[in-house]
Amino acid sequence: MRVLLAYSGGLDTSYLVAWLIREQGCEVTALTVDCGGFSAAEKESLASRAKALGAVEHRFVDARAEMFERVLRWLVAANVRRGGVYPLSVGAERGLQAELLAREGLAGAFDAVAHGCTAAGNDQVRFEAALSTIAPGLKVLAPVRDLAPSRDAQRAWLSKHGLPVPPAGGRYSVNAGLWGLTIGGGEMSGSSEALPESAWQWTQGGGGDARLWIDFERGVPVALDGRRLSPVELIERLNLEGGRLGVGRGYHLGDTVLGIKGRIAFEAPAAEILLDAHRELEKLVLTEDQRFWKDHLGDIYGRRLHQGLFHDPFQRDLEAFFASSQSRVSGSACVRLAGRAILVEGVRSDYSLLAASDARYGERPATGSDASGAVGLARVLAEPARLHRRAGETAAKVAVSREVLQ
Repeated sequence: MRVLLAYSGGLDTSYLVAWLIREQGCEVTALTVDCGGFSAAEKESLASRAKALGAVEHRFVDARAEMFERVLRWLVAANVRRGGVYPLSVGAERGLQAELLAREGLAGAFDAVAHGCTAAGNDQVRFEAALSTIAPGLKVLAPVRDLAPSRDAQRAWLSKHGLPVPPAGGRYSVNAGLWGLTIGGGEMSGSSEALPESAWQWTQGGGGDARLWIDFERGVPVALDGRRLSPVELIERLNLEGGRLGVGRGYHLGDTVLGIKGRIAFEAPAAEILLDAHRELEKLVLTEDQRFWKDHLGDIYGRRLHQGLFHDPFQRDLEAFFASSQSRVSGSACVRLAGRAILVEGVRSDYSLLAASDARYGERPATGSDASGAVGLARVLAEPARLHRRAGETAAKVAVSREVLQ
């Protein structure tokens, strides 16, 4: 049986390459869908290790630009942070990766596709939801989920057969992408412990001070310090620069798709910088109701993407709303990175609602405004509360009168 395996190079998928060949007699082609996070050296290592494990071929698909256009631009536009904290650094990739796996599997007439998701995580749901939607007739193998070999058992099996164990196949489970890196296992199995400094990947030992100008056009980041870059190049540079300065670390404890709680650490320098800068620029150019409803719908969008509903048509409806909301989100944000912290020091835009009025908050009203208007507005806004108080007083008097009559 010819199998196309979604291959990340981690322990689970490395084990699967060899196990499917040696235990199931399959011919395995390893497919790596690059949604970011790989260095040049890691890309070379992926291919050589896949061959060493027995794969007849290793295929590499660069999906970074597609990842931005179809996923990340909407996470920026919607200011998505799961639980108000986590910018969906890796989970947001899975729907696209599953789609590309199916696309390659069908085009290559493979007998089956396979993935290395476990039974205890979100990714199995994301992969299965995507595959069942876009390629319902495609046979899907998931031995790690179905047979549940432990990480120790997988390492032992690889060692027993004299096969390479991935360098990251240790205490922690590390996943990296364009939008950030996540660290699971170890201290993250509980709710109270922090990671040791040695466990951090991109921000380890980071520190320093820098100031950056980021330009946006219709909500899309397009330039860094005046130099135009593709969104992918800009994000990759911010990940390197932000990581060097130690910014973008966080912990997220939240609800999994399976209904249980889970905890990860994450490093997302570019995501954290861009989301902070974008949100502040929106405050300058959008009305309050635009921001209020967009924040609400953004939370819904992120929750559904987290649940594996990347291909659901309602996501496209939400994206249409976000696209409309970004029509005036063009301008620049000045961001200070210091002491592992991110501070948006200022924003500017031709669509500034602040500059559109000659009023100055706390100093003077707009030209032509009626001073009595604020008093009238205050009374209108307070009317429900006044009626509530009056009704309470009336009810209290009625209650006293009834007690006297009794």
